[in-house]
Formats: sequence, C-alpha cells, structure tokens
Amino acid sequence: MHERNQANVDAGARTVSLPPDMWSMLLADAHRSGDTPSAAAERLIRAAIDGRGHTLFQVSTTAALVKGVFSGATTVRELKQHGDFGIGTFEGLDGELILLDGVCYRATADGTLTVAGDDQGVPFAVVTQFSGDDESQLGPVRSLAELGASLDELRPSQNVFMAVRADGNLARLSMRAACRANPGEDLVAATSHQSEFAAANVPGTLLGFWSPPYARSFNVPGYHFHFVSADRSLGGHVLDLSADTLDIAVHVESDVHVALPDTAEFLAADLRGDTAEALDIAESPRS
Repeated sequence: MHERNQANVDAGARTVSLPPDMWSMLLADAHRSGDTPSAAAERLIRAAIDGRGHTLFQVSTTAALVKGVFSGATTVRELKQHGDFGIGTFEGLDGELILLDGVCYRATADGTLTVAGDDQGVPFAVVTQFSGDDESQLGPVRSLAELGASLDELRPSQNVFMAVRADGNLARLSMRAACRANPGEDLVAATSHQSEFAAANVPGTLLGFWSPPYARSFNVPGYHFHFVSADRSLGGHVLDLSADTLDIAVHVESDVHVALPDTAEFLAADLRGDTAEALDIAESPRS
C-alpha cells in the first residue's frame, strides 16, 4: 500500500488525498508559481476542467478512413471519457455513431437507432464536452447549405473548430447510414453501397462540427451533421434538410487533440497523397 499525503483545497472542496508522486509534482508547481499547494491545486484543476470543456477530441484521421482503415482504434466506453457529444462510425464502417447527452447511438442501414454497447469498436470519431457558448434561433431553413450559411454568421473565425447543436422539427430530412464495408474496400468503394433514406416532420436534434479548410488532411472540412429523433428511434448522417425554425447552440473549441491509432492496420497504411477528391465523393449523396 502506497503512503499518501494530503493537501487541503479550498473553494468548497474537501481534503484531497494524493499519492506521493502527484504530491511532489504539486509542490514543484507551487514552488515555481509562488502559490500555496492549495492554490496551485485549485488552479490546475480549473485549467483541466476548462480545457476539457473546449477540447475537440478526435480518434484517427479522415486520411486513414479514405484508405480503408476501419478497424477499431478505441471503444465506445473510452470515447465517452472524452466528451458527451459527437459523431463518427463503428468498426468496419458498420453504421453511424451519434453521441448525444452522453449516450452513444448506432444508426443502421434503415436509420434505426440503438444504444451502442460500451465494448463496440470505433475507428473514427470526433467528440467534445458540449456547452452552448452562444444560443440563437434560425428559420426558416430551406436546405443544409442555407443552414451552413446562417451558421457562418455565428462562427468567430474561419480558423477555429466549432460544435453545433440544433433542436427543432425537421420538415424534410434526407439521410444516409454507412453499411459494413466489404474486405479490402476503401471509403469510396464502401460508401458506394451506403443506405440513403428520407423522413418528414420529425422532431429531433442535429449535431455536428465545423472544421476549417486547413484541417482537410485529418478531418472533413466544413459542416458535418448527424441527426437523432426526439424519440431516439431514427438517426443518420444528414445529406439535406428543411425546417421552419431551429434552436441553435454553438460551442467553439480552443484545443484540438488527435489520437492516432496504434493498430497494425493504421501503422501499415500508406496515408500519403491528397484525399480531397475521395472525401468529396464519399460525402456526396448517391441518389
């Protein structure tokens, strides 16, 4: 059993027990900053909480997806440790991943939503701890492109990442769900047999991200949305939409963390070359 030292941290907290190595690190930080151990502990904890609150956490890269690296790099359980809001896909490109309010859903070929198991593999995902920095109402919204143009007015810069949540009744909704890739397929081939479907007058939530153009080498530039119905029965990747009004909340990211897989498939993949054309094909409707 390790001996533990204690440091008292104010601001409403109780006495905290720290192992010796962490206690030594805290004392060293306090010495450098001139703070008391309690003040140093409070400052570091607040910085960690604030940073996590505006950190975009990404698993793998779109370049790897384009080349067909679909094996699980992490699990749903591990992914939820980094956020309560996000989008992605599952091992083998088998469905759309939707993380909303801390619950992870899987949208299958017909748009049916199920709660994903914690042990399910995830080859690619983008998540954050969502809180609305700015809230507004938009409408009417006649297309996904029109929604993007309106959201551009809320984005402080072309060079930041931004999470977006939009709640409302979707008058028209066109979606897709990735279907399991066949062995050896890359992203373009795999999405050529993706499922596309439509719905009308469905209340629910759009969730997604804006990524800057310079992020093309590791993310999808522009807006990328998934949808979850209010009754949690329908979902997918959004191709187009319309709505009378949408309640919008945006969350600007101040930090981006990309976790590279240590799988044999990722380490052996040739990720050189421009993937822009392949991404454009994969993101476009098939019908």
